[in-house]
Amino acid sequence: MTAMTEPIGLAEGRPFTVHDLEAMPDDGRRYEIIDGMLLVTPAPGWSHQEMSLELCTVLRQACPRSLRVLIAPFALRTAVTSEVQPDVLVARYDDLTEACLPVAPLLVVEALSRSTQLNDRNTKKAHYERLGVRSYWLLNPVQPGGLEVHELDEHGHYQLIAKVTGDEVFSAQQPFPVEVCPARLLDGLRPP
Repeated sequence: MTAMTEPIGLAEGRPFTVHDLEAMPDDGRRYEIIDGMLLVTPAPGWSHQEMSLELCTVLRQACPRSLRVLIAPFALRTAVTSEVQPDVLVARYDDLTEACLPVAPLLVVEALSRSTQLNDRNTKKAHYERLGVRSYWLLNPVQPGGLEVHELDEHGHYQLIAKVTGDEVFSAQQPFPVEVCPARLLDGLRPP
């Protein structure tokens, strides 16, 4: 058996741009670019989606009206060669456009998976740090669940300020006060 592939408008000899993303197939994968480098990830699994959606719900309930909480897919497009789709983001209402968020959000959350873990912990973390995203959270959807919280220090570098698992509670102050319990974000995986 042979597999056939068709070209998808790859950028030969130049960085990828947001225009190249528009030519990508609608195949269930997430296509993102950071500094012209293409990142392709498979569709997320149930625990990833459960945790991301439940966190979005918790954040929305605590969010002040001047801010908005959005869930992927929604583009954070800060340059023609950089467009990512964080699993969850918090942005100022006035910064949002219908098509994308063109400036750094206040909070970015990525849910880890086997296929995205290296990029989430390294490439994306460095990208969000350069953009000046004040808070970067990593969710671990493996039972009992976990949350790592990184915040920018006075020199613009991320520092790990909290790491909670299971039934532990993180009391966030940035971008607004909210309490998050990783295990509760996975309650939807339990049978009724």
